[in-house]
Amino acid sequence: MCATCGCGDPVGVRVIDVRGNQPAQVRSAHPHEHSHGPQHSHDEHGPTHEHGPTHEHGHSHEHGPTNNEHGHPGVETLVLEQRVLAKNDALAHRNRGWLAGRGVVAVNLMSSPGSGKTTLLERTVRELGATVPVCVIEGDQETTFDADRIKAAGAPVVQINTGAGCHLDASMLRTGLEALDPHGGIVLIENVGNLVCPALFDLGEDSRVVIMSVTEGADKPLKYPHIFASATLVLLNKLDLLPYVDFDVARFAHDVGLINPDAAILQVSATRGDGLDRWYGWLTARAGGQGG
Repeated sequence: MCATCGCGDPVGVRVIDVRGNQPAQVRSAHPHEHSHGPQHSHDEHGPTHEHGPTHEHGHSHEHGPTNNEHGHPGVETLVLEQRVLAKNDALAHRNRGWLAGRGVVAVNLMSSPGSGKTTLLERTVRELGATVPVCVIEGDQETTFDADRIKAAGAPVVQINTGAGCHLDASMLRTGLEALDPHGGIVLIENVGNLVCPALFDLGEDSRVVIMSVTEGADKPLKYPHIFASATLVLLNKLDLLPYVDFDVARFAHDVGLINPDAAILQVSATRGDGLDRWYGWLTARAGGQGG
């Protein structure tokens, strides 16, 4: 179970290769142990997991009211979260070096469900993929629906199903990358639809893109500041619906600027095509001008 948010799947994360005409290949993205709950032995926690003198290791790992009053479980949770994120960051660093060694630029796409991520990816694959090699890693809790759409659009794609998990992490990405085996070009990573937990986990990506639709309300940057603070680029999608919804573009841009002055904002419509030339130009620039 993930210590940061409590998500997890006892069955394990599945990485599904949907390419070609062969049956889908399924592998676990967590061949190591991934159980961060109280059932850990204390030997696994190492010297940073220290307990006060009254906490004997000979009894079961349960805390009565006295421990709760002193906040001890909160301290344990904080230490465990720090360890989980530190391990993830180390794996992300390795991913970054692996990608750089292959000349691959990875872009982490994050959004809430229904923002139009997959529609944007389909069109990007069709229109940009002719000039810049593009492949995709899809993250969802279940199904290969989105991976099947990307495959039909013409890009190599691997699906990561997280089960009960609400985000991708560096270990999942590494397993997906090994299955995808990219050489050069761009890997677009469609993270699990969620405006909270994906912001916590460095995958080893070059850039982070937050996709928002005008149907979601202009208040999202202030309500979910961490994901916007981590963004390299913000795409405001479904611009074609702007006349039909109550969305203050100026307020949205102002609030993004308060949280992250360095984040660029592009207004796009994945269905109508507005602004996609600038999106493709941004991607091509990140890939070092491979598209010419």
